Amino acid sequence: MSLASLPVPSFERPFGVYLFGYFDVFVAQLTGGRFVPSQFHFEAGQTFFSTPIPVFSAIAVYYIVILGGSAVIKANKWKPLVLNGLFQIHNLFLTTLSLTLVVLMTEQLIPMIHTHGLYYAICDHGAWTQQMVVLYYLNYLTKFTEFIDTLFLVVKQKKLTFLHTYHHGATALLCYTQLIGLTSISWVPITLNLFVHVVMYWYYFLAARGIRVWWKEWVTRFQILQFILDLSFIYFATYQKVVHNFYPSLPHCGDCAGTPLATFSGCAIISSYLVLFIAFYIEVYKKSSKKSKVVQRVRGGVAAKVNEYVYLDRKTLQSNYDSNTGSPLAVPRQRNLRSSKKKI
Repeated sequence: MSLASLPVPSFERPFGVYLFGYFDVFVAQLTGGRFVPSQFHFEAGQTFFSTPIPVFSAIAVYYIVILGGSAVIKANKWKPLVLNGLFQIHNLFLTTLSLTLVVLMTEQLIPMIHTHGLYYAICDHGAWTQQMVVLYYLNYLTKFTEFIDTLFLVVKQKKLTFLHTYHHGATALLCYTQLIGLTSISWVPITLNLFVHVVMYWYYFLAARGIRVWWKEWVTRFQILQFILDLSFIYFATYQKVVHNFYPSLPHCGDCAGTPLATFSGCAIISSYLVLFIAFYIEVYKKSSKKSKVVQRVRGGVAAKVNEYVYLDRKTLQSNYDSNTGSPLAVPRQRNLRSSKKKI
């Protein structure tokens, strides 16, 4: 095969070939024709998981299972389960799925932005294309799969934090409101989140394999950065919608696609994420506490601590680590009883 016959990337074909076409054929064959991406159309009230009752029920069951399960395990003093093999498979599956979706979205977005511009891509109804919607929907379904993250914490008897438990339930709700609200800007938080998940779940997979990496802190930094970028776009789009509908005399570019419910729920939920993650980052990295020093040294570090895959109990912190450096204390050697006896 000559170099001239190889596919050449362009704005219309960012990867040289149309990957969505291959994805369409693969998924259709995998599902026996029951789900064909190119023929999918999301209809609120008709499509699977497109009505409030099953969505809110699933989120409620999630909270009942993890909180109730955690309480039952502690009450019965059951031993923690390791499940390292399943944990590796779970993380490898999610990092692969996230990479697939973010690549397919990038393939759709580059020609759209090149042809119509960034404002069109985030605010125009025309950006709500069939291909993007099917990718939005598949991403939405993965949010319920990610509930398993917390289930692993429960059976491993790790500490459940508000940040972790709230984040998973709220993200599923967020994706639901954006799907039924037809918000073209959805691709901004989704693509950024998928990119972060590629890195994050790959990190968790490596950590479960016992492989240490130098970039573990960047997992949390990427998470914070994604929320800052998300809100920059979302606040811009919210301003356009509010001004266009209520204060048209103020300077603005025009209306932005999406219902008011989707607009304001998106603002509220993602703003809460930013506040929670920044508070977490300050607690672990900027405070000179014994806990922060220890967390930065344990296996998995802060990137694991963000979802409480590393749990340090208070007794361990008090007895096994130096309060100034956060380093493990030397284990004192047992004295030789024979040599310690007084000579007669």
